[in-house]
Amino acid sequence: MLYAVIPAGGSGTRLWPLSRAGHPKFLHPLTGTSASLLQATVERLAPLTGPDRTLVVTGAAHVAAVARQLTGLPEENILVEPSPRDSCAAIALAAAVIALREPDAVMGSFAADHLIGDPQRWVATVREAVRGAEQGLLMTVGITPTRPETGYGYLETGEPTGDGPLRSVTEFKEKPAAEVAEAYVRSGRHLWNASMFVWRVDVFLAELARQQPALHAGITAIAAAWGTDDQDDVLGTVWPTLPKISVDYAVMEGAAQAGRVATVPGDFGWNDVGDFHTLGDVLPADPAGNVVLGGAKPDVLLRDTSGLVVVPQSGRLVAVLGVHDLIVVDTPDAVLVCPRDRAQDVKQLVDELKERGEEGYV
Repeated sequence: MLYAVIPAGGSGTRLWPLSRAGHPKFLHPLTGTSASLLQATVERLAPLTGPDRTLVVTGAAHVAAVARQLTGLPEENILVEPSPRDSCAAIALAAAVIALREPDAVMGSFAADHLIGDPQRWVATVREAVRGAEQGLLMTVGITPTRPETGYGYLETGEPTGDGPLRSVTEFKEKPAAEVAEAYVRSGRHLWNASMFVWRVDVFLAELARQQPALHAGITAIAAAWGTDDQDDVLGTVWPTLPKISVDYAVMEGAAQAGRVATVPGDFGWNDVGDFHTLGDVLPADPAGNVVLGGAKPDVLLRDTSGLVVVPQSGRLVAVLGVHDLIVVDTPDAVLVCPRDRAQDVKQLVDELKERGEEGYV
């Protein structure tokens, strides 16, 4: 069975004021059901692994909420990062802890805040990636692009590897300009990079040592103390010294240049729920295209509206009349109203609140 690692970090600033640093988007039910994004991720993994082989890496501020939402997970499978050090440190910590249990185990890393439209096809795709990982490849699940998207990174693929769906990854591409994204989609060789990874832990840790020796040394020191009385002291001392870098930059780009990365193209309705406009596209709407988070609620009154995304979270009535293509988010201490085509800019409001020192709203 696969070991599954779920990095659960970030604050989802483009989903403010619903998503906050203390209660980020992966803890919210943004799935169209009562399940949070984190709970839906664990449920999706059920055909591939069990609770005893599912690990969540999260910040100290979110441990209690994660434990409440995932009551079936063993306490020791919730790994606490003392401070955010980006994805490489978090994933490497999980890999090192898994290696203590099973040195040649296959692990997959899947973000806590993604939506998958067709979980069965997703499972089938991950199983193909596991086959590649068993051969010693560092695998990533690429998403077959449905449009020239400028908000995602891309994987440039080469020739098929063997007689299955695996394709070599020749290069990781940054988020492109619009005309470049159009060329990528036309080429048929580029996939969206969803940062879903599958590999043997020994292969990944060896590649980490090759490319990021300081990070590897720190993680090795933490792993050596794991499960002992010194665990917290060593973690607290070493963790702040680790390089703050994503796993894409730290390991995968260099590994691709060395011919050690392959991908399985996936087409299973993937969405990273990056903003409220996206949420309006993926959740069920009424005949006029209005989406109300949580479904039809008595505390929402809409008249002569279309294309709205309404998020009622304060308990008071939200009434909207005669407007179209807007986002309306009502929380107990903050209200957001903006056009749907400005959804990406919500992050700028959070940045300004931080500059003004109003951290209580963030």
